[in-house]
Amino acid sequence: MKLLSLNLGRAQAVAYTDQPEGLTGIDKQPVDGAVRVTAPGPKSIGGSGLAGDAVCDGRHHGGDDQAVYAVAREDLDDWERELGRPLRNGVFGENLTTEGLDVSGARIGERWRIGSEVVLEVTSGRIPCRTFQGHLGEKGWVKRFTQKAAPGAYLRVIEPGEIRPGDAIEIVHRPDHDITVALQFRAVTTERELLPRLLTAGDALHPEARAKARKYVADQGDR
Repeated sequence: MKLLSLNLGRAQAVAYTDQPEGLTGIDKQPVDGAVRVTAPGPKSIGGSGLAGDAVCDGRHHGGDDQAVYAVAREDLDDWERELGRPLRNGVFGENLTTEGLDVSGARIGERWRIGSEVVLEVTSGRIPCRTFQGHLGEKGWVKRFTQKAAPGAYLRVIEPGEIRPGDAIEIVHRPDHDITVALQFRAVTTERELLPRLLTAGDALHPEARAKARKYVADQGDR
């Protein structure tokens, strides 16, 4: 398992985002050399966990629980076959394009060591948005991406440091529950009856997903 590509984005003005200033950093491009990874701070205040990477819409992106976004190259290859077009590393807006790692099958709370310094923890799957659809230029993309339920993973920074393209990735902790990124994604999008199961992932679960699960359980109890 390795970090195939390390991708950073810069702020660009586009017509397909509802960000107030019309800016997005979704167009991540592969870079060479080391990049510093740190916890960026709370959502809406902190941006990306990677130095030099732009997060423009703090309402939906960035912050400690979404500091880094990873996508498996294998999933990009699958989409290439389905869409009939090449998809370069970084095109999904991911910071990390991995090889040999089942990203959407990772468990919430799973920890990865990348290189010799950095440890990241899986928190949730990525929810597709209008900006993502506009960037890909695929009609009905949000629906298609949601139906596939292979969203890639958001991660928080447990141990900061530097990472480089080609670094080895090691799973250093795997929780004993069965709540994967894919299951969490389905629970918050298309299969809300799965929401109560998410609570078994504990504090590692993204706070927004945990709040949705708790509200669902409370609403069911009021019926």
